[in-house]
Amino acid sequence: MFSAILIEKGESGQSVSVTSLDEAALPEGDVTVEVEYSTLNYKDGLAITGKLPVVRKFPMVPGIDLVGVVTDSSHPAWKPGDRVVHNGWGVGETHWGGLAQRARLKGDWLVPLPSAFTPRQSMAIGTAGYTASLCVDALLKFGVRPEQGEVLVTGATGGVGSVAVALLTKAGFKVAAATGKASEADYLAELGAVTVLDRAELSEKGKPMQKERWAGVVDTVGSQTLANATAQTRYGGAIAACGNAQGMDFPASVAPFILRGVSLLGIDSVMAPSTPRLAAWSRLAADLDPKALELIAEEIALGDVIAAAGQLLDGKVRGRIVVDVNR
Repeated sequence: MFSAILIEKGESGQSVSVTSLDEAALPEGDVTVEVEYSTLNYKDGLAITGKLPVVRKFPMVPGIDLVGVVTDSSHPAWKPGDRVVHNGWGVGETHWGGLAQRARLKGDWLVPLPSAFTPRQSMAIGTAGYTASLCVDALLKFGVRPEQGEVLVTGATGGVGSVAVALLTKAGFKVAAATGKASEADYLAELGAVTVLDRAELSEKGKPMQKERWAGVVDTVGSQTLANATAQTRYGGAIAACGNAQGMDFPASVAPFILRGVSLLGIDSVMAPSTPRLAAWSRLAADLDPKALELIAEEIALGDVIAAAGQLLDGKVRGRIVVDVNR
């Protein structure tokens, strides 16, 4: 038996509880993992609260991230005793996830825990940090360089934004951080931001073409914020778009793309193949100061997850939430 967050759906609607499950209930997979830590992401918050139909199969154990020790494997890449990290792949939506003490997964979904990080640190990074690394890799691969000017990070006090600020700073960029939390200016400066913007400067409708400000952008927000960031991107610059905290819409003009040669780079962290995943984790291992993780991460117990999910969606959480599933 093991403890887990379980989302169920009945005639009266969705219910969520911390419950005890039998290992026989675990879904199909070729690797069984004794989970050490998981995380609480925005998508997990949506699943737990039911505010959006994230879960597509019930009952469901949420949790898109986990780190743990392999206890049983029929997959050639993994053997008992290996420490593995999981991010994405529809886990917590169509396949039971990491907010539990045990998980059964496909071995192809896993990557090795980098030696640079403890299990807890890897979850302080989680999908958010791994996504941030994919964004930074995309901008650098595109050709954005520090000498071209400031790079903007939207939603900068969130998990993706916080890690993006730290990674971009390490890569030599001057980072402008947009946030709705003016009280977190010192936190963002400690991560490396040289400028802190009020998100209101970007969240309202603006002109299709605006003053050129940014050599590149990491956008976690979408909607009008992404439209304004695009309108402010310099000639030949690029935007790595990975989130939709403000909305799924993109009320923009084609003008920045055809008059300034701006490029919009879509970042998918859920179904990304192993090569970019491993590259992203390699960047994190090389460039992310473990001390920054102490700034970014807050730890909670499995029993605290349901309440914390609502706080996360209400914008009351800074950085990352690490879940110790064994307390």
